[in-house]
Amino acid sequence: MALEFKLTKYETEMLEGKHGYPRQWAIQQLLQVGRFFGATDFVPVSQAHIMCDTESLGPAGIEHLEHLASHDKSERTVSIPAVTDPRGMDFGVYKRFKQSEEFAMRERRATKALEALGILMTDTCINYQTVSPPVFGEHVAFGDTGSVIYANSVFGARSNFEGGPAGLSAALTGRVPRYGYHLESERSATHWFEVQLRPKTLSDWGALGAVIGKKTGNYWCTPLLEGDFGGVTSDELKHFGAALASFGSVPLYHMVGVTPEALDHGQSTGHLIFEDSPKIGPADLREIYFGSKSSVNVDVVVFAAPQLSLFEIQDVARILNGRKIDEKTDLLIATSPEIKAACDRFEITAQIEQSGAVLLSGVCFYQMYARELAEANNWKTLATNSAKLMNIISGYGYEPMLATTEQCVEAAISGKL
Repeated sequence: MALEFKLTKYETEMLEGKHGYPRQWAIQQLLQVGRFFGATDFVPVSQAHIMCDTESLGPAGIEHLEHLASHDKSERTVSIPAVTDPRGMDFGVYKRFKQSEEFAMRERRATKALEALGILMTDTCINYQTVSPPVFGEHVAFGDTGSVIYANSVFGARSNFEGGPAGLSAALTGRVPRYGYHLESERSATHWFEVQLRPKTLSDWGALGAVIGKKTGNYWCTPLLEGDFGGVTSDELKHFGAALASFGSVPLYHMVGVTPEALDHGQSTGHLIFEDSPKIGPADLREIYFGSKSSVNVDVVVFAAPQLSLFEIQDVARILNGRKIDEKTDLLIATSPEIKAACDRFEITAQIEQSGAVLLSGVCFYQMYARELAEANNWKTLATNSAKLMNIISGYGYEPMLATTEQCVEAAISGKL
């Protein structure tokens, strides 16, 4: 027998259509999600991060957005601050990479509809680094898996993975179903790992996330990591969490002495599945690297997934140091529009572009119709420092290789890894 779902007066009014069709549609969507996961009420959320790339939306999804946007402004405008995940096209350079006008039109239509709904086109998966980082205990509705795991783990905020329709519904209503990681009872560790090395590079941190993700591999698994993590940076945790979420579908981890819900070992142990903690060492990370082909010609080098911070881009520019990339190799770097503007201002963009590389704004590589990009540009072998991208991009027909930031830049310059 289904549990009764408790609605406030305002939620009932939305369901009855008294606040317009867009909110009625949204609350109906959220009720279906909530009942599926056994929730009995909603929790208010303060901000939403919406997955809405046009490859995922497709023509039908874009038409639905346009239908919502056609209603009266008072009915269609989001009720909480709402921002977007990366788009599928940087209009400043899309012709260079032979992206089609059909896809460009889809982007324009979706953007127009989203803006009509009052959504801020931030076009970033690192909203927690660039737009509005949540605080401890704040309930939010985030979509991108990397943003969810960072918000939950590093900030101690509360969010589930919210797919595009659910994220949009949360933005329109200011609510999500109270289940999963909005509940304190679901936030305790379930797996315990002893990490016997200190990752040295961003790709090492991503590889560590991949290893832990493979060993958990379940949305309801919450790993607890013990080890020497002193001095860990935001970008390192970004790469670790993005890979963990990609390889393991994990939305929360605890890192002893680092994350706020694991300041000591006992704070978040809960009911551990493992009596003994698996030990993670250098050999485990090497398997992630050595699982890729090596000593081959490289068609494209990609820094993306997640988008790069200002410091990461500055580091790439430093390694390039005025050199030119190989004429048969492309080097793409993806970041948020805000960070791209900062790079323009600090003349980092000019440094990068002098090499022949491209600094992309507001996109992420695998959301740019990556299969069509490969076909149009004759790309097959791909080098990246992102374990998340390595995990995803093979599904689009690429042969990916994980390497350090330095090795990736050198591969772009020499054409070989």
